[in-house]
Amino acid sequence: MSIDNILFDLDGTLTDPGLGITNSVWYALKLRNIQVASREELYRFIGPPLLNSYMTYYGLTEEDARQAITDFRVYFEESGIFENEIYEGIPEMLAALVASGKRVYLATSKPEKYARMILDHFDLTKYFTFICGNTMAEDRHKKEDVIAFIRESCPEVRSDNSAMVGDRVYDIEGGRFHGMQTVGVTFGYAQPGELEDSPATHIAHTVSELTDILLNM
Repeated sequence: MSIDNILFDLDGTLTDPGLGITNSVWYALKLRNIQVASREELYRFIGPPLLNSYMTYYGLTEEDARQAITDFRVYFEESGIFENEIYEGIPEMLAALVASGKRVYLATSKPEKYARMILDHFDLTKYFTFICGNTMAEDRHKKEDVIAFIRESCPEVRSDNSAMVGDRVYDIEGGRFHGMQTVGVTFGYAQPGELEDSPATHIAHTVSELTDILLNM
């Protein structure tokens, strides 16, 4: 059966949010007197849920990690949200997918409020059938939970006719959890070997290659 529905991650897949996210993470860590050696150290925060990342990488308790997210959002809402760039070729890819008859969905671990603002900023909202992200209370922080909400809201999205696209293994695992085909993109923020060692159905190294894969699924 052909793939009619394409679910996209946002950070590291459609846009490069590296500057804004790392600045926001850095801001929250500085408030806790936690030193960071370099910006590159914080790239691992791009993609996974923030709550888990603060606890895993810097040993914060869940309570303090939740407060760190609140502090992160102070900087992010003021400046970080638009310290962001769209990857070259993304608008053309989305337009081509929609023109071919495929439906496009957003499945991000970023709070939906911010995701909508970013899509609006880059004039991408018009391509999406449905936009779904995390809640501000972090109730949908796992990618599988985001996809589950899309499926509940959009019954046309099924395991056999949908694919999940993302730059981190969490995206691949979320899509696989729902029995979907998966496409990993290496131009985002995956760690070395992360996608190659994942169960991704396809790997794309450029936006052009990604476009070809999706149009022919």
